[in-house]
Amino acid sequence: MLSKPLVLYNSLSGKKEEFKPLKKNHLGIYVCGPTVYSNVHLGNCRTFISFDIIYRYFMHKGYKVRYVRNITDVGHLEDDGQDRINKKAKLEKLEPMEVSNKYTNDFKDTLKEFNVLPPSIEPLASGHIIEQIEIIKKIIDNGFAYESNGSIYFDLDEFRKEYKYGKLSGREIDELISNTRELTSQDDKRKPYDFALWKKADSKHLMKWTSPWGIGFPGWHIECTTMSHKYLGEKFDIHGGGIDLKFPHHECEIAQSDALSKNHSVNYWMHTNMLTLNNKKMSKSTGNNILPKDLISGKNKVFKNAYSSNIIRFFFLQAHYRNVLDISEEALKASEKGFNKIVDASEKLESLKENKSPESNYDIEGWINKCYDCMNDDFNTPKLIAEIFTVIKLINKVHDGKESINSKKIKLLKNIFPVFISEILGLKIDKDDSSDSDALLDVIIRIRDEARKNKDYKTSDIIRNRLSKIGYNINDND
Repeated sequence: MLSKPLVLYNSLSGKKEEFKPLKKNHLGIYVCGPTVYSNVHLGNCRTFISFDIIYRYFMHKGYKVRYVRNITDVGHLEDDGQDRINKKAKLEKLEPMEVSNKYTNDFKDTLKEFNVLPPSIEPLASGHIIEQIEIIKKIIDNGFAYESNGSIYFDLDEFRKEYKYGKLSGREIDELISNTRELTSQDDKRKPYDFALWKKADSKHLMKWTSPWGIGFPGWHIECTTMSHKYLGEKFDIHGGGIDLKFPHHECEIAQSDALSKNHSVNYWMHTNMLTLNNKKMSKSTGNNILPKDLISGKNKVFKNAYSSNIIRFFFLQAHYRNVLDISEEALKASEKGFNKIVDASEKLESLKENKSPESNYDIEGWINKCYDCMNDDFNTPKLIAEIFTVIKLINKVHDGKESINSKKIKLLKNIFPVFISEILGLKIDKDDSSDSDALLDVIIRIRDEARKNKDYKTSDIIRNRLSKIGYNINDND
């Protein structure tokens, strides 16, 4: 039985489509990376873990993948019109490059902790100023942008004479006005919905470059058009990012690409949905967020327990990337139990042998095809995990001598089980996350018991209180 063809949900068409690469066995994918002005939070991580699964699966299927994920270190304006990194540099009394380096390193270290593979290319917006200027020149030459007082704006009225604006999000120009980030110097625009390709910099602005139009800095949208075209060409397979970027950022990218090459540059648009906390969007600006390191260390103010990066990653994968996911203590505990079952099954599988029990008629090859069908259906990790748990039941039965499978099936299972767990889902089957953590806890409790016997109550109380903080309560009366 052959597995089904790979289909993915295209945000542009609003439906699932069979994936057909522009070039056989090759794939170009561009994902909008972070704006590096603060520590990355869990909501940000969900997006990049989701695309890590997609990246891993395409490589598993034999594609040669060029995966580009940018770093925004200039041009992303806040609602007051200030560049986010420029503003943070002034606040922390640092050079802007110090700010961007600090938080770029935090971003990379955090994703490494979650076993996220690095992209093929990770370009900086500030490292592509010359290319952005050249792209802006071409858009001006094509008649879709204009200069005003040292700034360059995209002319949406002119663009809409030939092309449709809003075909990705279905949203209108009026919404662009209310969502625009270029709120300063509104008087130099022809229309309030025209967006900046290049902004004139005042004397206080720290990040600025020389251009044909004077001293300034690039707009936020132009960097992604520039870098995706540079590294993937004017036409490429997949463009992705968080759903919050769909409008206006990705909509403006589409407009720029159409204006530049008179051809839509992306075949498939993909968007991950939000991670919520208390059923509200995670956001740096509102403070409704959790830093990964705080959840892993148990030092966050929201949850009582500490959870490993493996368990957090597994929690993410239990929801489809296009669905909203709310994080809670209850959900994380359930993920911890589920993940430990996978680790336990992996260990049992290593020593699995035929036994004298009645042979199971479980179809291992059919199970493998079902697993691939799950991933081929728009990377449906929750369904894949459900299939994994069905075979875990078989592993446990064979291990316990209740059923048997022949050596051929055992070998097949031993070969394919870690492929789905580690290679595709990217989960690390470390003893640190399961049986050894229990053994370590036993050692700590024995040390405490010994301290109590020796009437070292100070040490005993310290251990009890520390264990209580991470969710392990000891009752000395038992």
